[in-house]
Amino acid sequence: MRTSPLLDEIDHLLLDLVQTDASRPLHELGDRVGLSPSAVQRRLTRLRAAGVIRAQVAVVDPRAVGAGLTCVVLVALADDDPDHHASFRARMRAEPRVQQCFGIVGQWDYVVVLLSADIADNRALSSRLFVQEGRVARYETLPSFETVKTGLAVPIPEHPRREPGTTPEI
Repeated sequence: MRTSPLLDEIDHLLLDLVQTDASRPLHELGDRVGLSPSAVQRRLTRLRAAGVIRAQVAVVDPRAVGAGLTCVVLVALADDDPDHHASFRARMRAEPRVQQCFGIVGQWDYVVVLLSADIADNRALSSRLFVQEGRVARYETLPSFETVKTGLAVPIPEHPRREPGTTPEI
């Protein structure tokens, strides 16, 4: 398991910038944070190596590729057998149309976010994931009629300002 390096003010600024658009050129990032492009590249390389930046991805509009229905599914497993939970989690990780899956506390065991073409497609997918492959006691599907907000950006806490006259770590 990797531990996060100490992040300074410039790291925080860079993380905010690349979370909203990872395709920005190094010179633009440098202009925004007050560093040369090579210094920005070294910092980004360090942040990737430390696991702070886990991936750079393209965000695709689901409707553009025929996945116009998003559903939130609440799932309760039939029992608390660790092997059944492990099997369920593996099934969720393996299914590309499962966008997110969270283990939760309470009357439900998991919250799953699914993408599908339409209600019929969602029913077939849900049947395969939650009925045919077993060990699910019950599930409840909540189809979304409107996307209000989606995203993976992590709020970066404001970092204390550097003392005047000090140089940033590179």
